[in-house]
Amino acid sequence: MNEYDSEKLNDVLRQNLKMQRTMRAEDADLLFLNTCSIREKAQEKVFHQLGRWRKFKLQNPDILIAVGGCVATQEGKKIKNRSPQVDIIFGPQTIHRLPEMIKGAIEKSNSVEIDISFPEIEKFDYLPSSNKKSPSAYLSIMEGCSKYCTFCVVPYTRGEEVNRRFDDILYEANNLAKFGAKEIILLGQNVNAYKSVDYHGQNVGLSHLIRYISHIDGVYRIRHTTSHPIDFNDELINEYKNPKMANNLHLPVQSGSDAILSKMKRKHTTLEYKSIIRKIRKIRPNINLTSDFIVGYPGETESEFQETMEFISDVNFSDAYSFIYSPRPGTPASIEKDDVLEFDKKRRLSELQDLLRQQSLNFSEKMLGTKQSVLIEGNSAKRAKELYGRTDNNKVVNFQSKNKKVGSLVEVIITEVKRNTLYGETINNDINSQLNGSRVTIAQ
Repeated sequence: MNEYDSEKLNDVLRQNLKMQRTMRAEDADLLFLNTCSIREKAQEKVFHQLGRWRKFKLQNPDILIAVGGCVATQEGKKIKNRSPQVDIIFGPQTIHRLPEMIKGAIEKSNSVEIDISFPEIEKFDYLPSSNKKSPSAYLSIMEGCSKYCTFCVVPYTRGEEVNRRFDDILYEANNLAKFGAKEIILLGQNVNAYKSVDYHGQNVGLSHLIRYISHIDGVYRIRHTTSHPIDFNDELINEYKNPKMANNLHLPVQSGSDAILSKMKRKHTTLEYKSIIRKIRKIRPNINLTSDFIVGYPGETESEFQETMEFISDVNFSDAYSFIYSPRPGTPASIEKDDVLEFDKKRRLSELQDLLRQQSLNFSEKMLGTKQSVLIEGNSAKRAKELYGRTDNNKVVNFQSKNKKVGSLVEVIITEVKRNTLYGETINNDINSQLNGSRVTIAQ
């Protein structure tokens, strides 16, 4: 979501102020930091970066420094107190107002411009369409979250769930396809809670959106992130029969202990989560399933942690993001007694990550020798003359090819498996020519 916001901010500044992005901070008229406060470590990085930028402000007082995103919403005026070199502070819902804030900062010179309000759908109404050519493109369909899990700061920094209009999303999806996007990734803090109405006035959800986008010429692959188990209905599960749905799912669970899930106010049980996965695996037996886990939540006992370990073993995830619990200011969990020893938190995280790494490696090794459809995204940063791309199940593959271009879909045989990367060899089949002009049939 932050990547999407940064790209949209780039579009706003280019269209409204004719600004161009520079790769050298010392050449900039505006230094912009887009921030995340989901973890304490990420938040502290914000102030470290602002400290590094302070020297540019000292050398050139006309440089404007802007802080946007969730840390801006959470900290507000405190940012100015801690980092007086900052000129503009704005939240994720007000990136479209940045041009006016820049003008205000120039005119007022010594006062800080702050706008961390939550205008609902306004943001999407004022964001320009992107003309960036990319084989894989993000498309935000909703923002915010109304679940209020006890550990999560999102409802307080991005607001409650706000849905984009159905027709507007389809328009942007068509536009992205015209600029070469073969893969569209639908974004939202709770993307499967999406609700709107179509041009007939009928209620629509994420499953309807996926179905419509799959009929857009040039779109061959659709992903979505991030989902919540309580909104993962049977209609969405059945959409995995759609051949354009990518063969991966990121579905955060956070804990494998029902007692901890209850304390977190996740509103689902481990049994309900497993039920969703069983239904999806009936349709996609080899789906790449990833999740999120928090260890060391206040009050978590050793037996509750072991329940999480057993849950991971039972479900057999392909990978996961995992963290030690980080109290976020203003959340209900932040005032709970944190009685789990730091040593135990680190040990539990290490054990959990060891298990997940092994499961991830097992999943990748099953791909050895298989033929995979790969969307080429760019040149490898580590090996000269190599390209890289993603498989349908969202695994990164590096391979050599003289006649394939970024944005092409190619068939690749997986020849080597490493922990984080796969290596392969291209087959001479041209997937793009096979797909051009075809229409997808949706299984009902």
